[in-house]
Amino acid sequence: MNFICFIIEWTGGIEMKLQLQSNSLEDYLCPIEGVIDFNHPVVKRKIKEIKARTTSLEKQAEIAFNYVRDNIEHSFDTNSIEITISASDAIEKKEGICFAKAHLLAALLRGLGIPTGFCYQRVLRKGTVESGYALHGLNALYLEDYGWLRVDPRGNKEGVYSEFSIEKEKLAYPIRKELGEIDYLQVYTEPLSSVINSMKDSKDCRELFFKRPEAI
Repeated sequence: MNFICFIIEWTGGIEMKLQLQSNSLEDYLCPIEGVIDFNHPVVKRKIKEIKARTTSLEKQAEIAFNYVRDNIEHSFDTNSIEITISASDAIEKKEGICFAKAHLLAALLRGLGIPTGFCYQRVLRKGTVESGYALHGLNALYLEDYGWLRVDPRGNKEGVYSEFSIEKEKLAYPIRKELGEIDYLQVYTEPLSSVINSMKDSKDCRELFFKRPEAI
């Protein structure tokens, strides 16, 4: 699988090189059946609400991000057993783990005409090397005036904080390479099949916590 390098440059020099799976923005605007279902009535309704607030794509993106981050509960944080996968399911049940929240944000942004992809990190499952590793899902989006930027709608809690930021990334998890964590720079057009399969194959969220892929 070939990836196209896209350089993100912030004040002070080059910060990182995102690797795009496709050089066509259209590939980052498509619906994905059963996952990125932005034509579903509940998702379309939310998109309409966002459009009614502003015509600025940058502001629309920020509104969508804040909605997913702050109004969709993270299922692990609430000890829920519910697994949501699709954007519509996450809206209807008002919850989802990081992957589902990234699916929802992608659906909203793609429905707004903002190209959006899927990114991943390898993080410690419970904060220690002994607890093992798991993938964490987030998004990259494209704005004409700024290019590609990553955002993390995981949801804030004590010790975890992210923001929608044009100037510099403010993601939920600072990656600690010395502990074996990895910041993957690929921007995928679709969620990883291993991620979707782990969600479908888990009987509940407790099982999913340990069934998540450990790496790309």
